[in-house]
Amino acid sequence: MQIVSIARPELEQALRAPERLREYCGKLEAGDILFFPETPISITSDALGFLLGHQQVGGAYHKNIAYRPLEDRITGFDAQNGPAAERLRGIMRRYSSDVVAFLREFLGPYQARWKVDYASYRPEEEQTRDLALRKRNDLLHTDAFPTRPTHGDRILRFFNNINPSRTRNWITTDTFDVLVNKMNEGKLDGGRVPLPSSLQPSSIKQTLAGLGFGRLAPSLKRSPYDEFMMRFHNYLKENSSFQENCPKQHWEFPPGSSWMVYTDMVSHAVLSGQFALEQTLIVSKDAMVRPEKSPYGVLSRMATAV
Repeated sequence: MQIVSIARPELEQALRAPERLREYCGKLEAGDILFFPETPISITSDALGFLLGHQQVGGAYHKNIAYRPLEDRITGFDAQNGPAAERLRGIMRRYSSDVVAFLREFLGPYQARWKVDYASYRPEEEQTRDLALRKRNDLLHTDAFPTRPTHGDRILRFFNNINPSRTRNWITTDTFDVLVNKMNEGKLDGGRVPLPSSLQPSSIKQTLAGLGFGRLAPSLKRSPYDEFMMRFHNYLKENSSFQENCPKQHWEFPPGSSWMVYTDMVSHAVLSGQFALEQTLIVSKDAMVRPEKSPYGVLSRMATAV
């Protein structure tokens, strides 16, 4: 795993070279972080001033301010403050649209075979947040969604550090394929998460989810793939020996920069930083240029070998 830095001149050249874009997609899929020292996303000074002046609603339910593009609404913000909430919604709508437009061009080999998921604004200092263990951002983990199953499609995230003066600090360790193999071979403390015997949902689970029972029990909507990924996410966060002893790489993302990463592949944690924007895409596993590197591809081979 490495950082692949893409300066503005290199970006402009790559956008005119389809094969170069395909190489970048392959690097992403293998677990590299694509880093843009100068963000390709334009955010006005007025929008920045507004974002830096507001905090999220208190309480344990919302970790961030979220914008749901398909519903054009925000959560985690004081809905009673009508003008401010509408302004925030407009800023997040524009941010989401601009990121998706950029990625539609930069990730041209995917041909936009994705679902546009949530955008979020993260206004709190990460270093001092008091969250339940499984929700903590400062523990190394690979991403999985408890209530939005992907069925093997990829979780791609694009980040912007909009803090005017401070870096956003991450650590990473081995990628998913390395970690799951270590676990399966007994080289990680904490036991094992059982591998899925099949990556297809059972007919009973599909039927129940189709009848709406998944709204009451989110796990009913999960495929065996999603069930494994959720348990693996929790396994890593709850494994104190892994958190303390695994090899770590430290990364600092400066103000005004952007980076993108498949967070289902890269085990990552956010140690410190305040004021960041993020857009998530759920990219079809069938769009991958290196499908064998995806968690779905890795688990398919391992499940077949069981």
